[in-house]
Amino acid sequence: MLSFALSTALVAVYASSAAALSGEATFYGGNTQGGMCSFSDYTIPEGIYGTAISDSNWDDSEACGGCVKVTGPNGNSITAMVVDQCPGCGENHLDLFQDAFAQLADPSKGVIDVTWEYTTCPISSALEVQMKEGVSANWFSAHIVNANERVSDLQVSTDGGSTWQSGLTRQDYNYFEQSSGFGTDNVAIKAISVDGGSVVVKGCSVTGGSTKGGSGNF
Repeated sequence: MLSFALSTALVAVYASSAAALSGEATFYGGNTQGGMCSFSDYTIPEGIYGTAISDSNWDDSEACGGCVKVTGPNGNSITAMVVDQCPGCGENHLDLFQDAFAQLADPSKGVIDVTWEYTTCPISSALEVQMKEGVSANWFSAHIVNANERVSDLQVSTDGGSTWQSGLTRQDYNYFEQSSGFGTDNVAIKAISVDGGSVVVKGCSVTGGSTKGGSGNF
């Protein structure tokens, strides 16, 4: 019979390998501010590259802001943040920023085989809430930038965090929306990660283009 420690180690190895996806990578000029993730006022932190991801892996924009560890054909790896979609690129395809591709292979190759998996972004600063232009007490739309994990959901509180309202609709361009709004121009927002972690940001002004930083990250 395997020892408990060995069994646990084997499960961990299996889980890690199961999480890795195989696909191809190409490159383009990069498009953080104009990409489908709507990171119009965001700059990728130093040390993290950028990538677009196939629409087949888009998952209703849940991929946005997630970091992937990408391993190239020579065995070396880079970390890249998903900031854009690559329509029609095929399953598990990454369209890397050119500087990211160049870390894995000579750009003259054009297309390479890669494996990749989601990983925690090496971000130590706090995540931020950004309101979409045009928001008001009668129409709500917001998203999260600078998170170190993918964001799966947003909840809103109109009473300072005593109670929370869920059920916002996530758009394909990475905003969580409530078409009728919340009837107020100041809310608290709870960002929830794919792993179940949460960060509460209080005092968010429901004003077009406004930004409010949290006290930490996932």
